[in-house]
Amino acid sequence: MDQIKYPVGTFSPDKDITPAKRTAWIAEIAGLPQSVRRAVQGLSKEQLDTPYREGGWNIRQIVHHLADSHMNTLIRLKLCLTEREPTITAYNQDAWALTADVLTVEPHVSVGILEGVHARMAALLSSLAPADFARTFRHPERGPMDVDLTLQTYAWHGRHHLAQISALRQRQDW
Repeated sequence: MDQIKYPVGTFSPDKDITPAKRTAWIAEIAGLPQSVRRAVQGLSKEQLDTPYREGGWNIRQIVHHLADSHMNTLIRLKLCLTEREPTITAYNQDAWALTADVLTVEPHVSVGILEGVHARMAALLSSLAPADFARTFRHPERGPMDVDLTLQTYAWHGRHHLAQISALRQRQDW
């Protein structure tokens, strides 16, 4: 495994899901925006535009990617909870990472998006009955995904990208 690309390890779903684990994952999602805000605080334009690894996204792109990805996730969860196994739309994250807004807008804008999206996501997930975590949506590339898997995936996803930023800051002594 590439420690720089996957500083927290690759995603592996937990098969032994408990209410306590769900609560911890929801708390992780709720806390991500503040952690990202702290991780990018005080960075210069040059630092924000530094890739976390050769061939990888820069810090600015990572923060905007988190907002893009997690906005999509909130919509997917709401569709999943209000429709019968909806098919969601996939998107090309690498192409999105090259759009003008991602390349030029200050990361604090996407941190603000994360604050709103994660507050909503945490409230929604905290309100679910145990049976709701088994509801599914159909991903066009991955097939059926349930709420439990989505919750775990996005708790890991936030931790993963936050660690990329933190590890770069540590390696560069920023």
